[in-house]
Amino acid sequence: MRDAAPQTVYLKDYKPFGYDIDSVQLDFDLSPHATRVKSRIAFRPKPTSDRRFFLHGEQLKLIAARIDGAPVTPQVNAQGLMCDVPDGPFIWEAEVEIDPANNTALEGLYMSGGMYCTQCEAEGFRKITYYPDRPDVMSVFTVRINGPHPVLLSNGNPVSQADGVAEWHDPWPKPAYLFALVAGDLVAHADEFTTKSGRKVDLNLYVRPGDEGKCAFGMQALKDSMKWDEAVYGREYDLDIFNIVAVDDFNMGAMENKGLNVFNSSAVLASPETSTDMNFQRVEAIIAHEYFHNWTGNRITCRDWFQLCLKEGLTVYRDSQFTSDMRSAAVKRIGDVIDLRARQFAEDQGPLSHPVRPESFQEINNFYTATVYEKGSEVIGMLRRLVGAQAYAEALDLYFERHDGQACTIEDWLKVFEDTTGRDLGQFKRWYSQAGTPRIKVEDNWNSNTYTLTFTQHLKPSATTPDPKPQVIPIVTGLLAPSGQEVVASRVLELTEAQQSFTFEGLTERPVPSVLRGFSAPVILENKRAQEHAAFLLAHDTDPFNRWEAGRELARDSLLAMIRSGAAPDLGYLDGLAKVLSDTTLDPAYRALMLALPGQTDIATALHDVGETPDPDAIWSAHETMIEAQATHFAELLPALFAQNQVREAYRPNAAQSGQRSLANAVLRLLCLNDGPDRAQAQFDTADNMTQQLAALAVLLRANAGKDALQSFETQWKSDRLVMDKWFGLQVMQAAPADVAETAQALTQHPDFNWKNPNRFRAVFGSLAAHHAGLNSADGAGYKLLADWLIKLDPVNPQTTARMCAAFQTWRRYDAERQALCATQLDRILAVPDLSRDTSEMLERIRGDRP
Repeated sequence: MRDAAPQTVYLKDYKPFGYDIDSVQLDFDLSPHATRVKSRIAFRPKPTSDRRFFLHGEQLKLIAARIDGAPVTPQVNAQGLMCDVPDGPFIWEAEVEIDPANNTALEGLYMSGGMYCTQCEAEGFRKITYYPDRPDVMSVFTVRINGPHPVLLSNGNPVSQADGVAEWHDPWPKPAYLFALVAGDLVAHADEFTTKSGRKVDLNLYVRPGDEGKCAFGMQALKDSMKWDEAVYGREYDLDIFNIVAVDDFNMGAMENKGLNVFNSSAVLASPETSTDMNFQRVEAIIAHEYFHNWTGNRITCRDWFQLCLKEGLTVYRDSQFTSDMRSAAVKRIGDVIDLRARQFAEDQGPLSHPVRPESFQEINNFYTATVYEKGSEVIGMLRRLVGAQAYAEALDLYFERHDGQACTIEDWLKVFEDTTGRDLGQFKRWYSQAGTPRIKVEDNWNSNTYTLTFTQHLKPSATTPDPKPQVIPIVTGLLAPSGQEVVASRVLELTEAQQSFTFEGLTERPVPSVLRGFSAPVILENKRAQEHAAFLLAHDTDPFNRWEAGRELARDSLLAMIRSGAAPDLGYLDGLAKVLSDTTLDPAYRALMLALPGQTDIATALHDVGETPDPDAIWSAHETMIEAQATHFAELLPALFAQNQVREAYRPNAAQSGQRSLANAVLRLLCLNDGPDRAQAQFDTADNMTQQLAALAVLLRANAGKDALQSFETQWKSDRLVMDKWFGLQVMQAAPADVAETAQALTQHPDFNWKNPNRFRAVFGSLAAHHAGLNSADGAGYKLLADWLIKLDPVNPQTTARMCAAFQTWRRYDAERQALCATQLDRILAVPDLSRDTSEMLERIRGDRP
């Protein structure tokens, strides 16, 4: 039988829980198939509220229940229990039995390679014991753990430690989703941090034996995050100890549980030999993100899950600021926008579209989306641009002071800005309630030394936003003279009307506008003169983002012309790019981004936006042709560029070295096209770090010269699970479109393909989903293979299955034959009788059965 039809939950129906909880005592007797959990919870009725006593609980075996020591028999169903309770304060006690070893969904208490661990966000705690599992119910927790394991961890500070027994106390009230427990044979990489007030904090990064050599970078990233949060936000850590645990089987990147962060191993373990520069940057960013949650998520949490963006959007914005300060702000901003356009814009324009704060949901796990995280972060960035850095800092100080220890809403968040600045943010709030990506049309006029820019905003109506209203859109704009000199520095233009004009006076000649600098709002800009100005901005713009954007526009327009009419690659674009690549004053990482072409999904979106049907094979072919044109056009430049960006010093994952390697490796493929694979083979053979080795292997595979290197790589790294994830994924990503499904299917037969491990499953099928032409192959093989494995995975891990379903969200943009092939596979999955509600909700939205 399929899961019971999910009930739709609406924001408008929110009601507070009828009881406060003064304290929670949990006792765990760990056993793989029969863990016993005893709870002792002090409830106190609220003066005025719904007094219905309902505790969530799923997949629990109730052994006993008592109220004030007297046995009771509650009414139990698949969602939880109800019970008659006293009118005054009372003590609820329950004992339940759970089966961590068979908890393959990796939600609640489960086992990973013999280690016990938890994942309770969003609603996993109800699989541990009966409890009001909602974020607005906060309490102080004391936890006692019995188990034959050398390491027994929970939230807060340690109270006592003995052989097989540990007790932990968290003095800060928290919701159940922040509960954590870890038990296993682990070793600690230990350090300490002294806060700005002089308090010493013990730091531990717990890993499996053998992974100790991959901890140093993660520990330094934690200390850097703690120091940065004190300096920039004034936030000091508030416990005596901070623990991180690396777990192999984990559905997400990491989890911010109070004082005990649980991390996917891939998001915390790093060494030069096994991790690429991008892996190091990811580790640094995720550690920062989870640590920053200590205040924006833990100390101040969400009233309900509709407010998820309150903690996630704000914390993503904070970790973006951190990375910008630690590395290159320009490169970070460009990378964020590339990701936003690839993931969040696709959501906004498809069947999975929803507001940053949705009005309803059926399965909350399906709303951990790019819209909540990345667009939520963009909304914070716009707010800061509108009020200014100083007012933003003052508002954040007021936010922490006013709401510490509370479960809050978007209204609470905006109110501190209104109180700090005196601004009315009612119109700005539409960014939280309206779905979709606004489009901004730009027209200009020059008349008697007066220059006027006129902006028109439009938001397409949708099922969730049937009657969209104008939003507040900060458009950072500068003006350049025809000579290239900047005549008007960046200023914030506040677009508040459906159409609005801004005038610049006192100019002596018609300027060239640089609009939406720094990508100051998550919008689609439609500028009639964009192509005319692009080459000029590529050569002269002082804003690094818009300079990159100009190059991207030239590349996009050239690719579109190649697809539509068979045009040759645009020489103007190639000439302009050559000048950028030759400019040694520019960050090598920035030049590498300039060299990269717009993604193939971006080109498909551009075609679809103007009513054309994208052909994935034609897009692939145009990309390959453009890359070959780059190799030919830059032939004289490439050898010197490659040599200049070889790093001679010992490996360090810092911004300077990472930038050099990124540019050299981008050039390597072009050199291979011109000169053959020998240079790539030499780099593969001599590489002393994973960045160089993996980049060379990718070039060899794309050149059909990587068979021996692929085998050598496997032999060298077969015992390292995270490196082997790279080995699996790279083969799919570098395959030609016609070979992608066959390559992925063959890899599923490899003895090391553990499809129940989320990292390994994503390595193969996440790569299939990311291969635009391979997934959308004309024969439907990509759709069918992905559907086969989603059907297999769903009963084991619904959460990972549902998230992978997003690969199908753009299926209606393609030709009728592809649509029919994809629809067949969507219907086949939906016909599975025991399909989880996570997956069924996602696919029904994608299929179009409901908005």
